[in-house]
Amino acid sequence: MSGPAAAGADGVRPVEPVFVAGLLRPLSSELIRLLRGLACDDWLRPTRAGDWRVRDVAAHLLDVDCRKLSLHRDAMPLAGDPPRDEGALLALLNRLNAEWVAAASRIGPRLLTDLLELTGCQVADYLESLDPFGRARFPVAWAGEAESAHWFDIGREFTERWHHQQQIREAIGAPLLTEARWLRPAIEVSLRALPHAYRSAAAAPGTAVVVEIRGASGGAWSLVRNPAGWGLFVGASDRPTACARLDEDTAWRLLLKAIDPELAAGRLEIEGDRGLGSLLLSALAVMA
Repeated sequence: MSGPAAAGADGVRPVEPVFVAGLLRPLSSELIRLLRGLACDDWLRPTRAGDWRVRDVAAHLLDVDCRKLSLHRDAMPLAGDPPRDEGALLALLNRLNAEWVAAASRIGPRLLTDLLELTGCQVADYLESLDPFGRARFPVAWAGEAESAHWFDIGREFTERWHHQQQIREAIGAPLLTEARWLRPAIEVSLRALPHAYRSAAAAPGTAVVVEIRGASGGAWSLVRNPAGWGLFVGASDRPTACARLDEDTAWRLLLKAIDPELAAGRLEIEGDRGLGSLLLSALAVMA
């Protein structure tokens, strides 16, 4: 490994928007088909989502839909002052999630699925109607943005719904949605967490960290240090200071907090500066 890489000087190019509004409707259909086929015991199976069972994850997805429609489509005013920082936002979200899931325990599986079918269609209608380059009401916090375009906010909505459906599928032993149609955009959107994860890493301008993800939905990306901070680029820098390699299954699980950190570290191959390469393990495309 040698020398720093200059952005744009060695074949890398800036990442482009990821347009996934058209995936929300079929993703919702996959969820409804899955939930309609669950046995009574399946709804009570534990998931990777902490103490939540399948029914709790499904209830949370209904909450996600209701919030999107109420706060964004219907422009409902926020109650109270907005959170001051990421810590306050996370605390608020955890409280709201817990309150909703507790109340939703009174909703039976059939009604819960019916409601998800209704809200899923309305969310898809709304997101498909947006100008992808318009300004979202709230920024994507896990990317550290102060302002986000609709396409990125829609990408966040997609990855959250896709990830929670993966949790349900894992819990009941159903096939995961890991075809390139789903996994490639989930990875592309989630990788936008990398510049924020590296924000405190000191390095000379032009320093590059290559991330190589193996698999049909993978590829190569480069984090390049610019005077203003770290930027994400498509392609592998010719002169990286570090190169981190992992398979696509580990990649999405790492970025969406669906794998034990030690297990992820054991699967990560680093060449060059291990300190810079291992910072990949701190990247999260979720609020946690």
